[in-house]
Amino acid sequence: MSTLVGIVSGSASDKPVVDKITAVLDELGVKWEYSVLSAHRTPNKVARYSKEAEGRGLEVLIGVAGLSAALPGCLAAHSTLPVIGVPCDGGALGGADALYSVAQMPPGIPVAAVGIGNGKNAAYLAASIIAISHLEVKEKLKAFRKSLGDE
Repeated sequence: MSTLVGIVSGSASDKPVVDKITAVLDELGVKWEYSVLSAHRTPNKVARYSKEAEGRGLEVLIGVAGLSAALPGCLAAHSTLPVIGVPCDGGALGGADALYSVAQMPPGIPVAAVGIGNGKNAAYLAASIIAISHLEVKEKLKAFRKSLGDE
């Protein structure tokens, strides 16, 4: 299987959340790539990454960011791929500011939002999207969901 998920965080300080995403994707056998790009400090690099993602075979983008959380919106503005935003607790508002930023995208530029710091759900949502066309991921997701009921 080729690399299907692109994970981008706004800074290296978001790595603990990224680690939760990658652990789940690894469990499900979904290949991923990771970059640190800032919507504020390197906006041209974010735009280029987004524009080139589909041509490189990526199927889902995950943007991990705190404070204004502009990164997921920037990814979505430059790509038609599904984008999942993971707001992080990076400031005085405990991540609520980032959550609002991710959830308040303008019409036509959708970004799915998961809970503050909830990298695991971002990974499960990405895998669910990928499972539409990748049977092996669908089977692993079914087994995982069944295990939830068995606990």
